[in-house]
Amino acid sequence: MELNRIESLLEKYFDGETTIAEENELRNYFSSSIVAQHLEQYQTLFGYFSQEAAQKFAPEIPLLTKAGAKKRKLAWLSIAASIVVLLGVGTFAYINYDNNAAKDDLGSYDNPEVAFKETQKALALLSENVNVGIGSVKYVKEYETDKDKIFIKN
Repeated sequence: MELNRIESLLEKYFDGETTIAEENELRNYFSSSIVAQHLEQYQTLFGYFSQEAAQKFAPEIPLLTKAGAKKRKLAWLSIAASIVVLLGVGTFAYINYDNNAAKDDLGSYDNPEVAFKETQKALALLSENVNVGIGSVKYVKEYETDKDKIFIKN
């Protein structure tokens, strides 16, 4: 009777219909010394499962060396430095964006007489600065003539 039960359990096992209790029953049967001769071929299969179930996984955790810790700190430090640089560039761009918008607005005049007077003021300022430059050129010409008197050309 037991042999018929084991054979039906094997059939259910290979069809994938056994419960945990039935699989344990099969493992116990095939781990015993009394196994029917025509079922001995399955003994290694269930013996393998029993043997592997007894093994425990013991993972090895590698410890960080000082060099590894330094590399990790350096990586975090470089990330933090990048963030600081990006924030600085972003802040600079944000502040200067408002200043550039104010510089682009050069103003306009609705009254042509006021515009003419302001243009005259701007041109007078430009003329004063150009005249200062021309005065400096007179000194350069004087230097050239004195140099020619001192140094004789061959």
